[in-house]
Amino acid sequence: MEAEANSGSPEDSWAFIQRPGEGCRTVPLAGHVGFDSLPDQLVNKSVSQGFCFNILCVGETGLGKSTLMDTLFNTKFEGEPATHTQPGVQLRSNTYDLQESNVGLKLTIVSTVGFGDQINKEDSYKPIMEFIDAQFEAYLQEELKIRRVLHTYHDSRIHACLYFIAPTGHSLKSLDLVTMKKLDSKVNIIPIIAKSDAISKSELTKFKIKITSELVSNGVQIYQFPTDDESVAEINGTMNAHLPFAVIGSTEELKIGNKMMKARQYPWGTVQVENEAHCDFVKLREMLIRINMEDLREQTHSRHYELYRRCKLEEMGFKDTDPDSKPFSLQETYEAKRNEFLGELQKKEEEMRQMFVQRVKEKEAELKEAEKELHEKFDRLKKLHQDEKKKLEDKKKSLDDEVNAFKQRKTAAELLQSQGSQAGGSQTLKRDKEKKNNPWLCTE
Repeated sequence: MEAEANSGSPEDSWAFIQRPGEGCRTVPLAGHVGFDSLPDQLVNKSVSQGFCFNILCVGETGLGKSTLMDTLFNTKFEGEPATHTQPGVQLRSNTYDLQESNVGLKLTIVSTVGFGDQINKEDSYKPIMEFIDAQFEAYLQEELKIRRVLHTYHDSRIHACLYFIAPTGHSLKSLDLVTMKKLDSKVNIIPIIAKSDAISKSELTKFKIKITSELVSNGVQIYQFPTDDESVAEINGTMNAHLPFAVIGSTEELKIGNKMMKARQYPWGTVQVENEAHCDFVKLREMLIRINMEDLREQTHSRHYELYRRCKLEEMGFKDTDPDSKPFSLQETYEAKRNEFLGELQKKEEEMRQMFVQRVKEKEAELKEAEKELHEKFDRLKKLHQDEKKKLEDKKKSLDDEVNAFKQRKTAAELLQSQGSQAGGSQTLKRDKEKKNNPWLCTE
């Protein structure tokens, strides 16, 4: 090929390196080169690295989400049964390593525990949106790292959302419409009617038409199987008309005829899971796993994740072009955002400093007021103490005066008593003496 390319005039050589569609000539190969093995190389590399696929199962408790996953992948996945007593919606994620032939698949199943069990269901969709955004954010942070390891990074972004609809046969619940409307721009939604054997075939047909009509009238964008590839355009176009799929799940195998088949046994008969006349389980499995799994992965990356990434970078101030329609420099954007951040930081620091000074002044005023009140209280207590002390001193003085007066009266009384006793004794002695001197006084 090199000899053919270098032969001829310089004009011919220039024509050879021109792009196709610009008048260049076609140079035939002189022999086999080998770049036709590139698809094989890509397949071998992909098989050696393995694949990942993440499914989000959204639906009320008791609609058979776990059973359907077990039936889809012909595996008994371990998991705890959910109850109807959850205070809020919780997302439970489990990752499994599956092997089929020589192809490895890292399957992640995320289930919404407690969805639709609360009395107030207004915010039931928020934990689901936050979980999906968290996976996008984790992948974006890995992309923005200086040393990226995307080839070994476990991609946890949701590739398919199986939305389980209760087989009421009437219409969609407001919770279903609100949740699907909030999620249709973030994930590939595939609506399915769970436990479709609970309603009759005629009711099921009307129910499908009713669901499709409500989704269209409310502007809910569900995932459409791609029809741009000619090899799958016909079957995908046919399957798009069957949405939503009416499915039945069962891991129990029953002998029907000469074969063991997954089925559900009822008193009135047997429902075969893999019989397309009974349900759409086979259609779902074919569309989800065998035909469109890679398209679901690609749509997640090129549509939903790119939308999240674009909005996130625009919030950070990054743009493709400046106001003059010139390429936007990443360094200039970084410097501008850095200066803006430093300006905001300085402004906040100044506001915090002023607030701190104001708080200090207010605290000083409060302390001064408290000190003033304390001094006034001390003066009042001191004056009260002095008044009480003066009262006590006056009372003590009055008591001392009373005691002294009492002592004086007592002394005077004792003196009078002693004088009286002395006077009485002298009169008795005088009378005895007179009797002795005059004996006639005795006869009287």
